[in-house]
Amino acid sequence: MGKKSQLKKSMLGKKLKENGRIPVLAILKTHRRIQYNKNQRDWRRRKLRIKA
Repeated sequence: MGKKSQLKKSMLGKKLKENGRIPVLAILKTHRRIQYNKNQRDWRRRKLRIKA
C-alpha cells in the first residue's frame, strides 16, 4: 500500500475508534433505547470507502 497521507491515517484512526462496542453505562442510562453501535463493522463484511 505504500505510505499513508496524514488525512488517510487520521480517517483510519477515527474508524478504528468508532468500531468498538457501546459502553454498558450508555445502555443502562438510556434504559436500553440504545443497545448496539450502528457504526460497528466487520473487516470481511463491510469495507471502508476512504478515498484520500
